[in-house]
Amino acid sequence: MKKILVPLAALLALVMVSAAWAGTLDDVKTKGFISAGVSGKVPGFSAPDQDGVWRGLDVDFCRAVAAAVFGDADKVKFVPVTTKERFTALQTGEIDVLSRNTTWSLERDAAQGIDFAGVLFYDGQGFMVSKKLGVKSAKELDGASICIQIGTTTEKNVSDYFAANGMTFKPVVFESADEATVIYDTGRADVYTTDASGLAARRTTMSNPDEHIILPEIISKEPLGPAVRQGDSQWSDIVRWTLFALINAEELGVDSANVDEMLKSEDPAVKRLLGQEGNLGEQLGLGNEWAYNIVKLVGNYGEIYDRNVGPETALKLERGLNALWTNGGLMYAPPVR
Repeated sequence: MKKILVPLAALLALVMVSAAWAGTLDDVKTKGFISAGVSGKVPGFSAPDQDGVWRGLDVDFCRAVAAAVFGDADKVKFVPVTTKERFTALQTGEIDVLSRNTTWSLERDAAQGIDFAGVLFYDGQGFMVSKKLGVKSAKELDGASICIQIGTTTEKNVSDYFAANGMTFKPVVFESADEATVIYDTGRADVYTTDASGLAARRTTMSNPDEHIILPEIISKEPLGPAVRQGDSQWSDIVRWTLFALINAEELGVDSANVDEMLKSEDPAVKRLLGQEGNLGEQLGLGNEWAYNIVKLVGNYGEIYDRNVGPETALKLERGLNALWTNGGLMYAPPVR
């Protein structure tokens, strides 16, 4: 009998499609929780607090998905995944959703077997230096040694920026953010570069946070968002519309404190969002109270932003591009109708 050899890539694609056809929603309901891939080491985005409770913007998004599916924001298991393993963990079904400050790019969207659900946080790559260096602009970094994480969009961005500005740099490569923080904080590199939000997060963990500044230049577009496996449109819709519900709730003035009172609203948009009119939840395979549960149990987008990374937190990040479109930002969601 003649043996038929199946290319590994084709076999992997078949496995991924078969897993998708099984139905992620049914899978998570059967096991009773959502497996969420997160970094686990980025304060403000995903990290356990001193009591071991998971906190962060990425974490709260995953809780919002659990609230939509189960009516219980705690039915989620957080799985720390590294930069190298994050996409494989999603492709193979180890996790159901990836919410790990991951940049949405063409190559990742088209060639990694994943779909991005939208933008949870608009970011851009920046540079952090010690105040002792006396640098005020990234254009003064010619010849500097720079911490660069392997396997990220950071590498190409730095090379492009320095080449475009006729400068050179000495790369100090590393595999983890923890390693980079130590290298930079102990003075073995002049500059630490990553997404500006990541710089703000890592600065809070350094020995003397106030001795470091983030330079004004933002050298790239880094739209960070959650992702799911390709091939399961229902699950993609659930994760995508969880994000849209968070944004629409803030725009409509619905928050965790007033959501019960807003059930009495006569505004058609509010009524549809909170399941008081129509059957939009059923079209997602969820109950009509799906968005009500998100807001009641987790809050709207503004609430989760403010409590995790906002001006009153250690990261002290202004809304900026992450403000609603009605306030000059980029946060804009399709209508719930």
